[in-house]
Amino acid sequence: MKTANFPSLRVTPEVSNAAGSALESGASLSCSGAESVRRQIRQRRAQRRFIERGLASRDSALQSGDYYTTGDILRDLDGILAQVDARLTR
Repeated sequence: MKTANFPSLRVTPEVSNAAGSALESGASLSCSGAESVRRQIRQRRAQRRFIERGLASRDSALQSGDYYTTGDILRDLDGILAQVDARLTR
């Protein structure tokens, strides 16, 4: 697959200087920008999946009528943490 170029990005001299000084030795601003785009894509995909799961959960609850209180959830999470803690302290 052929690679593509992103259009130039206009920034203030201050942003350009800050970006250049934040680079690790041997790194380029181009590589840093590409990595930033990849991270943003991963984050937005994860966020989209999170929202989709939440909406599916809402729809399931509406259909089944099964709802859980905050207290129910916190009690379950406390139980899980206690089990993990017990395993770690053996």
